[in-house]
Amino acid sequence: MPAVVVLGAQWGDEGKGKATDQLGSRTDYVVKFNGGNNAGHTVVVGGEKYALHLLPSGILSPGVVPVIGNGVVIDLEVLFQEIDALEARGVDTSRLLVSSAAHVIAPYNRTLDKVTERFLGSRRIGTTGRGIGPTYADKINRTGVRVQDLFDEKILRQKVEGALDQKNHLLVKVYNRRAITVDETVEDLLRFAERVRPFVADTPLVLNQALDAGKTLVFEAGQATMLDIDHGTYPFVTSSSATAGGACTGSGVGPTRIDRVVAVAKAYTTRVGEGPFPTELDDADGEWLRQTGGEFGTTTGRPRRTGWYDAVVVRYAARVNGLTDLVLTKLDVLTGKDRIPVAVAYDVDGTRHDEMPFDQTDFHHAKPVYEYLDGWTEDITGAREFDDLPDAAQRYVLRLEEISGTRISSIGVGPGREATIVRHDLLS
Repeated sequence: MPAVVVLGAQWGDEGKGKATDQLGSRTDYVVKFNGGNNAGHTVVVGGEKYALHLLPSGILSPGVVPVIGNGVVIDLEVLFQEIDALEARGVDTSRLLVSSAAHVIAPYNRTLDKVTERFLGSRRIGTTGRGIGPTYADKINRTGVRVQDLFDEKILRQKVEGALDQKNHLLVKVYNRRAITVDETVEDLLRFAERVRPFVADTPLVLNQALDAGKTLVFEAGQATMLDIDHGTYPFVTSSSATAGGACTGSGVGPTRIDRVVAVAKAYTTRVGEGPFPTELDDADGEWLRQTGGEFGTTTGRPRRTGWYDAVVVRYAARVNGLTDLVLTKLDVLTGKDRIPVAVAYDVDGTRHDEMPFDQTDFHHAKPVYEYLDGWTEDITGAREFDDLPDAAQRYVLRLEEISGTRISSIGVGPGREATIVRHDLLS
């Protein structure tokens, strides 16, 4: 049975939760392999809306084992708030597995995230202030706290002491904040130790044994390709690997075991936070997309920046991820437009770029080269077959498929789980 990676082809918020949830109902394990509670998925099941942040969307599918992999950074308080909220609505969360090697967001990481972002002023990155970046920095600096450390207070205390040795100098001398004590940090982290213990497992072993047994695994990315620490619009990126390679490093499953790589893209484009965005609309069309598409962050509530579909970005995502399939979401949002622009290339100071500029400065100065496609006015939310779509909507999808470099296997025509047109089975 296949191992399938599901990720975002743009700057996030493409609807990965819905795509993963559709696969999750037909799979055995759903694995979150990167990021933290700085991103969210909104999944609609049976008319009920669920906003997920740390938990994999497979948590909503009975019989599926949801896994938080070693590549995730975990705010334990947020994790249990989310678990409690789902349990209160009758969702069984007891199947959850958490990697013992996943890093924990300590209180000082959240503090540093907020004060650093404010300190940067106009050079700010646009983080959520939830401590994600500082926790990944600790991981790379080998001063991080992992889930397994919660079960040995002596080791936990040593790690916190080592981390605060440097961080308190920054907080006090640079940011004019009070020092954080070792005792308060250890106490804060230990209050979750016994509650998280039943969920903790050697998840790389569990996942590889599941593949050996013929189980189907879906690997769910947080954030998206253009926010990847290596391949995104650096420095306006997240702190983790949100591309297909991150599924391997963030889960402990080797690359030869991955069968399909599925990217999700909106029928237009959105972005949250700072950074370049060639097709961005600061006009009535942009606000129309925002209001019609409900483009406000699941985690932050921030209004998303909006723009037309950018085929250059999606072609780039196809290349760096080795995509096998594309899931197109929110096609219904475009209903009512007479003419729909699609960016097929960039103009950079008079030079045409059909592919992503490798130079950051060029990308900052890129202007979209648009092709204009006919729109439609018919309500498409009830369409369940491709032929149910108006001719103009069909032509729009086929043109996006042609210029994006990957077959469009599924089309979202509404927020519900059932509001989907399947052109090719993602698990076959």
